[in-house]
Amino acid sequence: MRLWLERYVKDKCKNYEVVAVDAHAERLDRVLVKYEIVNEMANGVDIQIDVLAIAKKNNDMKLFFIEAKKTQLTLRDLGQLWSYCKLVDPDEAFLISSLGLGSLNKLLNAFRREDLLDFGNGKKIKKMKVAKWDIRTNSPDIMSMVPKI
Repeated sequence: MRLWLERYVKDKCKNYEVVAVDAHAERLDRVLVKYEIVNEMANGVDIQIDVLAIAKKNNDMKLFFIEAKKTQLTLRDLGQLWSYCKLVDPDEAFLISSLGLGSLNKLLNAFRREDLLDFGNGKKIKKMKVAKWDIRTNSPDIMSMVPKI
């Protein structure tokens, strides 16, 4: 997932310096400090992102999150990532499981409740992306992704 996110961000953020790290074992504020980034909302808060990508160019900095699960996805998983996104406001965030969308499939696809994916500062609404991880291609299954990219 780290390698996929790094490629994804490099393709999206041309001319940016990009680094992607497996950050699951450390609090987000401590990982960010290693890259000379201070995010007041993350300081002292127990946020642990599984995979983090940072894109930097001059004074511009973008964050990308992957929250990875080994079980089928649930509303609790979505709520966890949503709260991280509301606090830190990354450019993009992905919730991914190799076992599929689980109970989120009904909410997102049958009931079309993509509004549950919304986050942002109010000026610009962003959407978390939810997908099944394809272990054959080592990338998200684009057909399962909500919303589509």
